[in-house]
Amino acid sequence: RRVFVFSMLMPKAPTATPAPPFRNGTPDAFRKQVKMDKTVVVIDGRGHLLGRLASIVAKQVLNGQHVVVVRAEGIVISGGIVRARQKYDYFKRLRMNTKPSHGPFHYASPARMLWRTVRGMVPHKTKRGAAAFERFKAYEGIPPQYATVKRAVVPEALKVLRLAAGHKYCVLGDLSHQVGWRHQATVKALEGKRQEAASEYWVKKKEQNAKYNAAKEAANAQLGDLSALIAATGY
Repeated sequence: RRVFVFSMLMPKAPTATPAPPFRNGTPDAFRKQVKMDKTVVVIDGRGHLLGRLASIVAKQVLNGQHVVVVRAEGIVISGGIVRARQKYDYFKRLRMNTKPSHGPFHYASPARMLWRTVRGMVPHKTKRGAAAFERFKAYEGIPPQYATVKRAVVPEALKVLRLAAGHKYCVLGDLSHQVGWRHQATVKALEGKRQEAASEYWVKKKEQNAKYNAAKEAANAQLGDLSALIAATGY
């Protein structure tokens, strides 16, 4: 995984740009232009603290960045699993008395938990917030379309850098499994297959790199010393 510095993604101050794209009332030409110009940052959520990661993602989508978080089941929460389970059980008591189907909705999957956390940090009921929230996606595991994409990490949200040694923590996937998420084993099996395929690809890639470097060294040996020729040409 590579470390991705989000400060480099901060867009410049707008001068005379049109309003951000909305689902309603936006010209098709401008919508297509925005769709063509977008760049997506894929974040590997494993080992990140839930609240810190959500706050950084919320800020970035409000600034116009498209963000995708994969492996949401590996996100961690500070505090033990018993404490997290008690908080979730209290959260499940909150509902509408006359019509519970109207909400609030108690999501059990890790991706939806992260989605709801980010939503609470974005003004999603305004046009600006709704447009920003559409730039965010979260998944359990790594979907095929993101399996070969470089994944970033956020140093400001990593557990090993932000949570003191010895402090309790729990994994979001384990909490979701205890409160009703039924796909933990499925995601784990699919991740195993993906990692096995990635390992095979990496072995072949290393062999190709070794052959390329050997051929390059052999070609340089046949050419001999070119310093005199280079000096004669003025370089």
